[in-house]
Amino acid sequence: MYVLTIDQRGSTSDVDRVPHLIEELHSLTGARFERSVGDELQGTVGDARDVVDIALHALRSGHWYVGIGIGDVRLEPGRSPREGTGSGFVAARAAVEIAKGAAGHVPLSVVAGTMDSVKGAPRNSREEPTGANNGATAGTNAETTAATDAASAAMNAAANAQAVLRLIGRLVQQRTEAQWRVVDLLRAAGGGGRHGSQKPVARELGITEQSVSRAVLRSGWQEEWAARPAAAMLLDYALAHTKGDR
Repeated sequence: MYVLTIDQRGSTSDVDRVPHLIEELHSLTGARFERSVGDELQGTVGDARDVVDIALHALRSGHWYVGIGIGDVRLEPGRSPREGTGSGFVAARAAVEIAKGAAGHVPLSVVAGTMDSVKGAPRNSREEPTGANNGATAGTNAETTAATDAASAAMNAAANAQAVLRLIGRLVQQRTEAQWRVVDLLRAAGGGGRHGSQKPVARELGITEQSVSRAVLRSGWQEEWAARPAAAMLLDYALAHTKGDR
């Protein structure tokens, strides 16, 4: 499961934007987000593609820090995200704090939750066991090594997902309002990343088809939609390895 903790930037000198974003995210994916504390909202999401949609939508306005946590989520169906526990929530908290400190970078971070099975692992799991419990010790060491390898794979996948999302996020944040008008209409016409017809978009906006083509090129829209599945795949990979850790 994925946990997203999203905190408003510069909230002390800005209006409260939390209620509006909660509504937008529900309309976007159907995900349930709630205010957690102050100018922060939190929600759990099961689909990596929805995580990508939510993260990039929040980055679009430039008003939010986005933390994505990957890991175990213990939350009764229908209950508030504020009542949830598990490594996914801990990871999301760490992620949003990292995003806040990412000066000069896109304010997004992805963290994979650490597994309890890795805690207390011996410094050298390759040491030869001694004594009467050799077999049991060898089995424990093998399990610890497998858990450590899974944790490492999860953390690497999370770091790679973060890198891809920051690259896409940079494209999203640098778009002009004119480019967004074109991109939003093309997306609505074509669905997902597929091309919509540029002619009706040009006609609706009162511009030439050549202007639409230039806006698409300069906005990085095609690159964004080509990279979105890669980000989702890396998030899924990280999640699979956090499950394999336990």
